[in-house]
Amino acid sequence: MTIGILKEPQEEARVALLPEAVKTLISWGTHVIIESDAGLSAFADNASYEAIGASIKSREEVLTESDMICGIQPLIQEEILKMKPESVLLGQMGALFNPDLTKFLIKEKRTAFSMELVPRTTRAQSMDVLSSMATVTGYKAVLLAASSLPRFFPMFMTAAGSITPAKVLILGAGVAGLQAIATAKRLGGSVSAFDVRQAAKEEVLSLGAKFVDVEGAKEDKAAGGYAVEQTPEFIQKQKDTIHEYAAKSDVIITTAQIPGRKAPLLVEERTVLAMKPGSVIVDLAASSGGNCALTQADKTIEVNGVRIIGVGNIASELPQDASKMYGKNYLNFLKLIINNGEINLNFEDDIVKGTCVCHAGEAVNSRISEMLTK
Repeated sequence: MTIGILKEPQEEARVALLPEAVKTLISWGTHVIIESDAGLSAFADNASYEAIGASIKSREEVLTESDMICGIQPLIQEEILKMKPESVLLGQMGALFNPDLTKFLIKEKRTAFSMELVPRTTRAQSMDVLSSMATVTGYKAVLLAASSLPRFFPMFMTAAGSITPAKVLILGAGVAGLQAIATAKRLGGSVSAFDVRQAAKEEVLSLGAKFVDVEGAKEDKAAGGYAVEQTPEFIQKQKDTIHEYAAKSDVIITTAQIPGRKAPLLVEERTVLAMKPGSVIVDLAASSGGNCALTQADKTIEVNGVRIIGVGNIASELPQDASKMYGKNYLNFLKLIINNGEINLNFEDDIVKGTCVCHAGEAVNSRISEMLTK
């Protein structure tokens, strides 16, 4: 079988598989073809792929000759139609947020896997691209905030007097939030963190941050570690508490998202207006509506002296290590669907079934099916 790797769109610096990962694929008995310069922005040139046995081809050739295409960003419909009808598409398609593409894939009877659908189970942890990329985004978000802040992060004792540490508030203590806490602490910030999940409290405290506790949160063990929608009463109490902490903060980093839904609103306009001039908000949920009421996706704006950074694909700003992590997740998943160098789709496997958007004209993932019936 032939596996193809495409060059991502201009705004995406990552590549699905670096040469070291491609070498592993080839050792499984597959042939790998790479679109010319696919890895260049992640510092992997054509020669490094050819050195381990891959072939360099044009985009058209990769699309038409591959039995499986591995990518990151979703393909446009015109390019999907160029693929072999029986080929498999693997990427991060945002299937729950992109119903038009999902319906098109089903209509064309394509087989597609979307890596953000990987189940949140212990067995699937090594394939979880969302967690891997959240590690990258949490780290990079703090560096972005630090570079935008008009003051130091750590405390300094100088001949010119003492500098107090920056006060950092992290909203959401999932993988991105925990990495943001750890990075902010390493930079010397005074860190507080909020999460609706009480299970996150111990992790927050273990990193040396203060946990902002709001009683009355609803939790669901079936949510796979994600936050769930809350009652109106709790949401108002949550906003009031965040407002109180935000007014004293120099930096807010928001990470709260609910799969398949608009991001919860945590930072109201009144809260932004209550913050100190020079403060910074980095909203990692900008692409799904934003946790801040004033966030604009992929834009940096300033309101009343507060800089609001609506970041989208921030993982792309660390393309080398992000691609390495992404590729490792891919390899661990591909082990489940490649056998003796050929595609073998076992839909009895909960990970294979859970990650599959559609196959043979039918939605496979249960959340996709629910989305399409609404």
